[in-house]
Amino acid sequence: MMAPFMDYVAPSKVVSTMLDAGAAKAAASLRDLVIRGFLAGALLGFATSLAITTTVQTTLPVAGALVFPVGFVMIILLGFELVTGNFALLPMAMLDKRVTLWQLLRNFGVVFSANLAGSLFYAWLLSISLTMAGSVPPDAVANKIVAIAQAKTQFPQYGLAGLLGVFVRSILCNWMVCLGVAMPMTSTSTVGKIAAAWLPILVFFAHGYEHSVVNMFVIPAGMMLGAKVTLADWWLKNQLPVTAGNFVGGCLFTGMALYFTHKPKPEAAAATPAPPELAAPLPASAPALVLVPEPPVLELLASEPEPTSEREPAAATDSA
Repeated sequence: MMAPFMDYVAPSKVVSTMLDAGAAKAAASLRDLVIRGFLAGALLGFATSLAITTTVQTTLPVAGALVFPVGFVMIILLGFELVTGNFALLPMAMLDKRVTLWQLLRNFGVVFSANLAGSLFYAWLLSISLTMAGSVPPDAVANKIVAIAQAKTQFPQYGLAGLLGVFVRSILCNWMVCLGVAMPMTSTSTVGKIAAAWLPILVFFAHGYEHSVVNMFVIPAGMMLGAKVTLADWWLKNQLPVTAGNFVGGCLFTGMALYFTHKPKPEAAAATPAPPELAAPLPASAPALVLVPEPPVLELLASEPEPTSEREPAAATDSA
């Protein structure tokens, strides 16, 4: 009865699994990276629009944060590619000499582009859905998306302090998001993985931190619905600094931190024989050779014919 509740995986094994995951993602084919990245971007868009809809319906932002992790859980369970999660996995695998710099850059570039394509595709479909392809004015959910898109590109009005603020919010965001990647590895059951992923993602979204892939959806969706945001506003005032902050948060505060404190102990040394000069003396195998019967047996076998040859003339004399 207790077996389903005893599926906890120790942190050192979690880090080992993270290294394996980073190496596998680096070696994935271009086709797989594109498909998995596209679907991850779309699913995170679904989750974001669900959270906004829930917030509008309940007037409680925390209610939106409670439901937002559903999209992230889908991504984790289905093994899709999210560039913000890879910001933790691939650098630590490269540090462990399991991934090259070229493989890391290839993964980041392809997955980022695929996430963007999936996010834009869902944003386009949602804008059609909310306005009946432009036949009706935006509803409350659409207006909320517009407001969010405009708010996310207004921080330059605070100067360098605004840039620093967004950068720090991006670091804090991906610190939690990458914990959402690592913590499901602490469980071998589906229920355990869902619960472990839910917690840090809830934390990041409830705080309103800045996530690169979420912004790939919500800002373009707002633009499609009438937000007064230009492409330059989107990329220069949000997307690029947020992506940089996400990299710092995921790479340093999750990936590298876990690697240095829970790095798996090398097991190859135990399997490799020590050099002869360092090898310990063999146990009692040599004394066993002493127990082998000594030459007297051979001498006895060699001496047995002599009495026979001596007795043969005597026997011949007797018979005579």
